[in-house]
Amino acid sequence: MSKTVLTYRDYEALPDDGRRYEIHDGELSVTPSPGSLHQIVSVNLLRVLVAHVPAVAPGLLLHAPLDVILADTTIVQPDIVYVAPDRLGRASPRGIEGAPTLAVEIFSPSTRTIDRVTKPRLYAHYRVPFLWLIDPGDRIVEAFVLDGDRYVLAGGAAGGSPVELPPFTGLRLVPDTLWP
Repeated sequence: MSKTVLTYRDYEALPDDGRRYEIHDGELSVTPSPGSLHQIVSVNLLRVLVAHVPAVAPGLLLHAPLDVILADTTIVQPDIVYVAPDRLGRASPRGIEGAPTLAVEIFSPSTRTIDRVTKPRLYAHYRVPFLWLIDPGDRIVEAFVLDGDRYVLAGGAAGGSPVELPPFTGLRLVPDTLWP
């Protein structure tokens, strides 16, 4: 018996029922909507990034829910995406078609394994140059850079000291400002 491989067409037909649907290499992934801690961290990070993009770093900054169509069989919804000027042509009415410059994933209890293992593998495969993983429970921000076919840690941050994380130069992110 062969397994069914889902595509963007199948994805479009999924119900709008408050769950987060993604397709990972043709397989459906369903998670509950994010909780309040996740959303607070997302909004706080977005505030910091909005002050930096496009004033200092030209490009496009978007947040979930937004489809990032890495392939016809791989559709994800990162919490925040940044698209540098050289990739702006990937923005379409459907979402971002192809790899953005940066994908940001904020862990929730129900998505920790997907965000830590599955999605970085997909992002690396489809050549997303930068990935941030944010753990509100441990109050840590990790920035990764694609090196060949895998991510390497470019910097981790916690506490009250400002840090600069790739791909942004001049961005002084203070991790403690993200947490409630």
